[in-house]
Amino acid sequence: MGLVLPLFHLTFFLLSISFNYVGHRTHVFADEALIQLQCRNAEVPPTCIQCVESDPRSQLADKVAIAGIVISCISNSAKTISGNLSDLIAPWLEKEVKRRLRECVTEFSEARTDLAKAINMLKKKDYDETNSLVVKALHQEVECRQSLSQYNISYPYMEYYMTIYEQLSDAALRIVDRF
Repeated sequence: MGLVLPLFHLTFFLLSISFNYVGHRTHVFADEALIQLQCRNAEVPPTCIQCVESDPRSQLADKVAIAGIVISCISNSAKTISGNLSDLIAPWLEKEVKRRLRECVTEFSEARTDLAKAINMLKKKDYDETNSLVVKALHQEVECRQSLSQYNISYPYMEYYMTIYEQLSDAALRIVDRF
């Protein structure tokens, strides 16, 4: 009797794991198809897909939640860019270059605020306002990039992150436009 109960628990445990695993695999496949569908109209679908699949919420996401995940990725990208720009501000830089880098940091901070509002508007199903806020956040990045270019400030890895930011913004706008 003492050995039967632990064997029952072990058997139940193993069965529950196997059912969860099988069910999980089927569910992920369906989500991958939805992710592909939502991201296929983006300018660079692999960037969109990588963003969405990197978020654990994507396993249960519908198309609105996928848009929210992409907007979250944009916000995370803005945070990374802002931090990297802050790190570039060095005492030996020209005063105007330091000023412009600080302005860029501020612009990306404002972009993150706009993106947080965009997620709230998305939850409220106000898709026009969602897109408007994503465009506003994208404008902050474009202004920064143009200003850095004007002052011949070039950091290839920053340009890479800004390109990702633009690609994700495009993806979010295209996904929300189809609601």
